[in-house]
Amino acid sequence: MSADANTAHIAHTGRAAPLPASSSTALAARRGRPALAITVGEPAGIGPEIALRAAWARRHEVNCVLLGDAAFLAMTAAAIDPAIRISALSLMAVRNGGLPHFGPERISVIDVPLDAHVVPGQLNKENGRAVLATLDTAIEGVQAGWFEAVVTAPLQKSTINDAGVPFSGHTEYFAERTGTAQVVMMLAGPLPAVFAPDSAAGAAATQLRVALATTHLPLKDVSAALSQDGLGRILDIIDHDLKTKFAIAAPRILVCGLNPHAGEGGYLGREEIDVITPALEAARARGIDARGPYPADTLFQPKYLHDADCVLAMYHDQGLPVLKFATFGAGVNITLGLPLIRTSVDHGTALDLAAQGLGHADCGSMEAAISAALGMADASRMARLRTTL
Repeated sequence: MSADANTAHIAHTGRAAPLPASSSTALAARRGRPALAITVGEPAGIGPEIALRAAWARRHEVNCVLLGDAAFLAMTAAAIDPAIRISALSLMAVRNGGLPHFGPERISVIDVPLDAHVVPGQLNKENGRAVLATLDTAIEGVQAGWFEAVVTAPLQKSTINDAGVPFSGHTEYFAERTGTAQVVMMLAGPLPAVFAPDSAAGAAATQLRVALATTHLPLKDVSAALSQDGLGRILDIIDHDLKTKFAIAAPRILVCGLNPHAGEGGYLGREEIDVITPALEAARARGIDARGPYPADTLFQPKYLHDADCVLAMYHDQGLPVLKFATFGAGVNITLGLPLIRTSVDHGTALDLAAQGLGHADCGSMEAAISAALGMADASRMARLRTTL
């Protein structure tokens, strides 16, 4: 399908997080406008709108190629603002001839057709497989060299499962499709000003990063999911990716305990003694600066975080409420350990907002995800250059 639509500049209220690693050298190493794939997510949610708005806002800096139904996106773009121009590409044409690089006056869309009409705010399982196909196209595109990174808009897990495909989330799906045995979910956002030290204290972290030892598990299953070897692999991945994808030469990782007060010397649980501390000792023996375990209720304060590069929480609701309270709307979800760069927004499909019509969604987190992907691509490029020198 070919479509040409126009859209007027729309002011957005989101705050874009700083690039995780962008120096003048890294910026100079870019070749023109780098291409990023943006999957537009659940079509009945806010994903298509925030993808279009963010891609158009950043078009002079980066070539954001949207993956989704081209006709649907063209109509959405025209309804947002008649200044946005869409150029539709067939997947087969890109496979045969490569990704064409248009100028910043238009957004490219690789057409991944939907199977059913879209009603904003109303889920339709008939579109579940099409949403999944956008992820497959993104992975194919990075492996083929079309894109430097993937940015994902939110999708609805239930729609894909209702379509007959078992699906637990982006993170797990990217790991499976790339043959990656272990991945780590990390969320990041700008560190609030209260954590900034006095200027005399020297350089400090500007990002709050929280990685998870376990992800979407019932709380009753978390303890059994933790092991010394598993935590060791997670720490290896965090350390490696902070070095190679964020240009942090010597990452400092702070690790939460599992139990209240980090177990209170074993009186409130032995996971810290039997699992977490031995894993940290082994990691330090491998040269990883991993500290802890710290009580989670006192770790998230300036004296610890102002020079920390990442916090490793033991479970989802131990670390993410703090991060989302501090950075929501400007946060980014990042998958570590993959052979590609993947970032995402820090929120869901917001079906209630989508049902109200266009103009209610904030694309700040999508812009932050684009910035993070761009910075990670810069850092990865520079890391590869250093290995060849």
